[in-house]
Amino acid sequence: MPRVKGGPRAHRKHRKIIKLAKGYRGSRNRLYRRASEAVERAVEHSFAGRKQKRRDFRRLWIARINAALTGTDLNYSRFIKGLKTAKIDLNRKTLSEMAINNPKAFEEIVSKVKSSF
Repeated sequence: MPRVKGGPRAHRKHRKIIKLAKGYRGSRNRLYRRASEAVERAVEHSFAGRKQKRRDFRRLWIARINAALTGTDLNYSRFIKGLKTAKIDLNRKTLSEMAINNPKAFEEIVSKVKSSF
């Protein structure tokens, strides 16, 4: 049986990887093997980064809510427990935006939470 090298298919595959490695330094954007390693690593990191971004935003929202509660005599954990007992369904993102952009409404929520204890 004759040997088949698969030229056009392999060339397309190589071109695709080299295109993904555009902007990388040194041989990582020119040589297929180096580019393939770099692209594989970058894809792994981008996948992990999308998960990390969600965690980072949640930490930011919690920090903002806790900072907005410093004037009151509530801490973050008691505030969240009070929200649940008062049956107020607002997520942390909304609460943090409210604390920054609409402090009066946030204060109303805090007063409702305090009254639920």
